[in-house]
Amino acid sequence: MSEQRSFALPDVGEGLTEAEILRWHVQPGDLVEVNQLIVEIETAKASVELPCPFAGTVGALLVDVGAVVPVGTPIITIEMADAPQQAERQAVLVGYGVKEGTPSGRRRRRVPGTEASEGSPAEDVAVAPSDESSDEPVGPAATRTSGPALAKPPVRRLARELGVDLTLVTPTGQNGDVTRSDVLSASGSDPSIGRPGAARPADVQTRSDERMPVRGVQRAMADAMVQSAFTAPHVTEWVDVDMSRALQVLDRLRALPESADLRVSPMILVAAGLIRAARAHPRINSSWVDGPDGPHVDVHGEVHLGIAADTPRGLLVPCLKGATDLGILELARRVQQLIDTAREGRATPADLTGGTITLTNIGVFGIDGGTPILSPGQTSILAMGRILDRPWVVDGAVVARPVMQLSLSFDHRVIDGALGSRALRSVADFLTDPGLAVLVDGERS
Repeated sequence: MSEQRSFALPDVGEGLTEAEILRWHVQPGDLVEVNQLIVEIETAKASVELPCPFAGTVGALLVDVGAVVPVGTPIITIEMADAPQQAERQAVLVGYGVKEGTPSGRRRRRVPGTEASEGSPAEDVAVAPSDESSDEPVGPAATRTSGPALAKPPVRRLARELGVDLTLVTPTGQNGDVTRSDVLSASGSDPSIGRPGAARPADVQTRSDERMPVRGVQRAMADAMVQSAFTAPHVTEWVDVDMSRALQVLDRLRALPESADLRVSPMILVAAGLIRAARAHPRINSSWVDGPDGPHVDVHGEVHLGIAADTPRGLLVPCLKGATDLGILELARRVQQLIDTAREGRATPADLTGGTITLTNIGVFGIDGGTPILSPGQTSILAMGRILDRPWVVDGAVVARPVMQLSLSFDHRVIDGALGSRALRSVADFLTDPGLAVLVDGERS
């Protein structure tokens, strides 16, 4: 007799407590092998594909796409193969492979009539691109509704304009998709609406409110920011920096053969300056800890630099481990790999944790400065603004110089104003004339 076993959502690392089901790679009746990837999930840290721990036949999918479930929740059942050796076999669960490519966040579903042939694994039918002229049926929108609904992009747009919930419409189209007439009938509107040459009623332009679930990365970021903002007393200081010599150094670095494939940007010099400041003023590279015997400060010997990155999944802060003694070009190489990995959706939970100090670049959005909030567990974060030509006094004359603003936020329980000022001044001095410092760092590395 076959045995039915269930697979529970595991903790894929760093003590995560829940995950959202993004996509099933299998359907009931499919044959699966040990370590075959069966489901894609999204945690607060990364998009991850999970392997199956059993060999056999898929019995039931216990959790719908779009559902957020706690770790330990059974998500699938497997009818074990009859052979005793297969029933005894346990999975190593290799890799917990992070999904290649950028996670789209789009939900997928099986379209009736597209079942795989007998003996081959069934595959999901991907949603069509959001091209308004597409003739292909698409799955549910990014925010999952309460039931299945297939409709072409123009039909979905019409439904939004008329305030029609597609999940409540009886479909009459081919393959069970909702047609334009179905939407109009459900809304009580004239079926001629939307046809070429037909006039639209004035109320069609009404826009409805949108409810956006707070999940995954956004929820993790929100929780972290609330925790940090209301536990650590923040202080922020600013300084303007003449970047003339820094830009000259960057031009010389970019001309080197070793940097041909690297993005040698101002952020790399700012990162180098922050690392040097952390070496000179170790308390800015520390953590406040509320221990059982009272609070204490852990001053970290190594600089693990967090780099805030804007990604398709939202704000992520991948961490460059062991950045303390990196030369400029190696720093550029490692930062480039780190950010590319995060933006492509391949960052693992380990890549996104363990930082001791953070750098955020708001200048790329055309912003001069701000008051960044500390990452939980850290005592310092540096924001770099845009570089803009501004009036600058040189030898008593006002000239135009490329100027950048630096903003350093710090935990006032650990860092007083004097130390914070010295650390920020250290970064500014490095950027004002980084030539000699870059050369020394290169020789040491």
